[in-house]
Amino acid sequence: MTEWPTVAIGDVAKIFDGPHATPKTVTAGPIFLGIGALQDGRINLGETRHVTPEDFASWTRRVKPQPGDVVFSYETRLGQAAIIPEGFECCLGRRMGLVRTDRGKLDPKFFLYYYLSPLFQDFLRSRTVFGATVDRIALKEFPSFPVALPDLRKQRAIADVLGSLDDKIELNRRMNETLEAMAQAIFRDWFVDFGPTRRKLDGATDSVEIMGSLVQDADRAQALADLFPATHGDNGLPEGWKSKSLLDQANWINGAAYKNMHFSDALDALPVVKIAELKNGVTSNTKRTNTALGERYRISDGELLFSWSGNPDTSIDAFVWIGGDAWLNQHIFAVRENGVRSKAALYVLLKALMLQFAELARNKQTTGLGHVTKEDMKRLEIAVAPTPVEAAFESLVTPLIDLLVNRLFESRTLAATRDLLLSKLMSGEIRLSDAEDVIEASQ
Repeated sequence: MTEWPTVAIGDVAKIFDGPHATPKTVTAGPIFLGIGALQDGRINLGETRHVTPEDFASWTRRVKPQPGDVVFSYETRLGQAAIIPEGFECCLGRRMGLVRTDRGKLDPKFFLYYYLSPLFQDFLRSRTVFGATVDRIALKEFPSFPVALPDLRKQRAIADVLGSLDDKIELNRRMNETLEAMAQAIFRDWFVDFGPTRRKLDGATDSVEIMGSLVQDADRAQALADLFPATHGDNGLPEGWKSKSLLDQANWINGAAYKNMHFSDALDALPVVKIAELKNGVTSNTKRTNTALGERYRISDGELLFSWSGNPDTSIDAFVWIGGDAWLNQHIFAVRENGVRSKAALYVLLKALMLQFAELARNKQTTGLGHVTKEDMKRLEIAVAPTPVEAAFESLVTPLIDLLVNRLFESRTLAATRDLLLSKLMSGEIRLSDAEDVIEASQ
C-alpha cells in the first residue's frame, strides 16, 4: 500500500452544496449542470440544459463553479465526478457538491483522479445510505472523508500521466463527432434534401457540383451523379424512389423484462444492459444475471442498440455497444439487419431521425418520460432509393462508421488502461515511472 499521508478533504479544500431546487430550464442561455452531465471524469455537454440569466444569477449566489473545481453527485449516480474546464460557465444542479481545493496543497486534477479511483469509490460505497428510491451520501460528512496526499509535484505528475490517456480518449470522441457529421451530411443531402436531383433540376452539369462537393474526385462524382434522376415523381421524391416504413428496414428486438429475482452475483452472470449502461458502460452499479430469458436478448460487441423510452432529449438515442457479452433489458431495441440495410447504414439512419424520435416521444411524455413504439416506426416513412443508390451510399458511409466503431473500441482500451493504472498508482502497487512505461508501450 502507498505510504502517502492521509488527511481529511476539509483540511485541504472547501466543499459547497448546490441549490436544493431545480430552475425552469429553457432552450438557450446559461448552462445548468445536472448530474447527468458527469461522465467518466468529464462534462458531457450533450447532457446539459439551460436557464434564464435571472435564474443563473440566483442559482450562482451560493456558489459559482470556477475552472478547476471538482463537481460530484451525492445523491443518485454516486461516484460520478468531473472537473470544470477553462471557459466553462455554469450553475450547479441539485444533489451536486463542489470541491474547491487549496491548490498549494491539493492539485484539483489529482483530486479528481483520486475521487474516481477504486480506493475512494469503495470508501464512498461504505458510506452510502441506501434508500427505497435513491442512494446518497451525507454531504455534511464529506469534509471528513480521507484523501491521500503525496507531495504536490507527484500529484501533478500522476495527474499528467493519467490525463494523457484521457486526452487520447477525448481526441477520439472529437474525431468520431467529425466522422458522424460527414456521414450525416451525405445522408441529409441524398435522402432528405434530394440534393443531386435538385441541383440537376437547377441546371448543374458538373458532377462534383451535382454531388454537393461532398465527393471531390471527378470520376467518382460522375459515377454517383449518373445514379440520380433529373426529375421528381408524382410522390414528390426523385423519379423511381419510394417511401417505405422505417419498421421494415431492420429487425427490432426489444429487450427482456429482467426483474430483481433474476439478478445474481454468480461468476457466470453477465451485465444487464439498461439505458444507464448505454451512457456510462458497465459499472459497479450494473445488475447482472445468469438467467437466460431467450438467446435473442444476448448482445455482444458491435451490436447496434436503440433506446426507445425515457427522457426525449437525453435517453432516446442509437448506440454501438462496446461493453462485451451482456443481456439486453426492456426499453432498448437490438437493431439487427434483415437484408435491407447494413448495420452502418442503419446507424446513420437512426441518428438522422433523432429529432423526429424526440418529438414523437415528447408528444406521449408522462412524468418526464416518453417513448417510441414499433407502431410509431411503422407509420414513420423514409425515402428509399433504387438499389444502386443505396449501395453507393453504403459504400461511402461504411468506412466512416467502421472508423468510428474502431475508435470506440480503442477508447475502451485506453479507459481500461487508465483505470488499471489509477488503481495501482493510488494503492502504491506501482510507481509513477512504471505507469509511464506502460503508457509508452501502449502507443
